[in-house]
Amino acid sequence: MKTFPGLDSLLVTGKRVLVRVDFNVPQDESGAIGDDTRIRAALPTLRKLLELGAGKLVLMSHLGRPQDGPDERYRLAPVGLRLAQLLGREVLCLRETVGDAVERAIGSAPEGAVVLLENVRFEKGETKGDPELSKRFARLGDVFVNDAFGSSHRDHCSVSGVARLLPSAAGLLLEREVEAFERVLESPERPLVAILGGAKVSDKLKVVDNLLERVDRLIVGGGMAYTFLKAKGIAIGASLVQEDQLESVRAALKRAEARGVEVLLPTDHVVADRFAADAPARDVDGGIPQGAMGLDIGPRTRAAFARAIEDAKTVVWNGPMGVFEWEPFAKGTEAVGRAVAACKGYTVVGGGDSVAAAEAFGLTDQISHVSTGGGASLELLEGLDLPGIAALRK
Repeated sequence: MKTFPGLDSLLVTGKRVLVRVDFNVPQDESGAIGDDTRIRAALPTLRKLLELGAGKLVLMSHLGRPQDGPDERYRLAPVGLRLAQLLGREVLCLRETVGDAVERAIGSAPEGAVVLLENVRFEKGETKGDPELSKRFARLGDVFVNDAFGSSHRDHCSVSGVARLLPSAAGLLLEREVEAFERVLESPERPLVAILGGAKVSDKLKVVDNLLERVDRLIVGGGMAYTFLKAKGIAIGASLVQEDQLESVRAALKRAEARGVEVLLPTDHVVADRFAADAPARDVDGGIPQGAMGLDIGPRTRAAFARAIEDAKTVVWNGPMGVFEWEPFAKGTEAVGRAVAACKGYTVVGGGDSVAAAEAFGLTDQISHVSTGGGASLELLEGLDLPGIAALRK
């Protein structure tokens, strides 16, 4: 995967360095930033570029999903304010993304300035990869650095379009992310254990197919586990199931058996009679009775999954084991998270829900690598080449 140039390959001294960052952070209704993790993750690259003598840093990011041009809810000014606090220097926040006014503002900014462009998704051509918009972005810099791993699975103007037009390199965050998944997928210490969860098996089946070529054990929980269980003829009651995926799941289980991959599925469950936070929860062993739906893995499964993780030399976790946002159905995800945190091997957590769970249970500082990119990490686990990375190899 890591066949792309790094910062040491790029001449930045005195240059306008256009940097794609991922500042897509959660905000409340007042615009206050709820979690600045992604802003902090960009700091090492920004500081390194300034240390290397970059003339000016011109930062690009998206925020949210604005639909029809500029939207006051998604302006980047609050992000720029927080960045200035963290970086310890002024950040010039512009209210436009491209155009003559933007070029003049960058041109008149002093040496060493940090300039934050307005939300790139205010430009309708951004998500369509419009070549003309890519050229307008490229006019704002002399060289380009992609440090937005969380957006690198998108073939967007500010991600891959600019990279095709300017001398380009990966930032430190992007390098760390790729190195982590490379260590899991290409050179793992064994045994390698993958843990997959989440609601729909269709979202993860390509990941399953790719991982079956690599892992020693595959742990499956969450809503997707019930399609696996039904494919094996086990009663799942009213649990979530994707009937159209049953044959694909059976084929995957056959491949796992042929390759000697141990697949661990739930053997007991925390169930309720309805999908609600206040629904009475109870434990069920074996099959799930009619009218009940599985919303978490049970105590016996929690123990079995933890044992399967304990002696792993490499672990990758993507997806919760149940509806962890609701306290009665959070024990499975917490148990798996704590087992990953306690594992002495190399551990990687990717996917928004898994990362949120690790944060909620206070486990992130005990995990080797916590990914900043949900969709991007999932596509790497599928074995795909991300457009934002591929473009750096031009």
